[in-house]
Amino acid sequence: MSEETQRRNRSGLVRDVELLELLADEDVAGDRMTGMGVRELAAASGRDKAVVSRTMATLAEAGLVDRDPVTLRYRLGGRLFSLAARTEEAALARRARPWLRRLASTTGETSHLCVLRGGAVVTLASELGHAAGRTQTWEGVSTAAWLTPSGRVLLSGHDGPSLEAWFATHGAGEPLPRARRRRIGPEGWLLARKRPHRLESLVRELELVRREGRAVSRGELEDGVVALSVPVRSFTGEVVAALNVSGPASRDEALRSWGPLLHEASRSLSGPA
Repeated sequence: MSEETQRRNRSGLVRDVELLELLADEDVAGDRMTGMGVRELAAASGRDKAVVSRTMATLAEAGLVDRDPVTLRYRLGGRLFSLAARTEEAALARRARPWLRRLASTTGETSHLCVLRGGAVVTLASELGHAAGRTQTWEGVSTAAWLTPSGRVLLSGHDGPSLEAWFATHGAGEPLPRARRRRIGPEGWLLARKRPHRLESLVRELELVRREGRAVSRGELEDGVVALSVPVRSFTGEVVAALNVSGPASRDEALRSWGPLLHEASRSLSGPA
């Protein structure tokens, strides 16, 4: 490719990004959910309307913008938000690594940083403890959200409508967990679970997770494994990840002692990067 062609491609990309920035600028676009039409984008960018129309069609084809079929207005697309989320996840994983090592070193068990993607929990980073007895981490592994305490912590950040939408897509017809409480000392813990098929049961489960600020499992994902999870929040308070420590059932009594350190890590990682 010639140097001249490379310059033209770079300048074209810059102009495309400028259009995306216009859609993101509330001073220009107003309500970003309403979006902007081709005529408005052309006027704001000082570019030819036909060129802008072709550019926006290409961006829509790539999923970087969405076009309303009725109003024909454009707004930022889902793929753009997905890419931004992945970037934030990578930064969070880097920040979390020292805490994961500390958790693994202190508890002797495996620590994880997890996020929710669709109906599954994906492990972004993990550290093996000296007592873990394993040689492989869970990094990159995905698991059904309702089988893990991390999944329930992540789902606890959903409000009513978003949880209903999630359930309609990922939960309908699938078995979901129901808590059976048992008292251990002064605290309530989530223990064995049966599998209901109703949204109402999941709502009750998540209310308990929100109230206690954590979720616990015993043998739900792996026989003989106990785990404790707490949320990591963005600066707006949104649950964006879950910290988790898991170990053999023989460490069940130690599970309660992991909580303070997990919460300390969660507070450190929550908020602005």
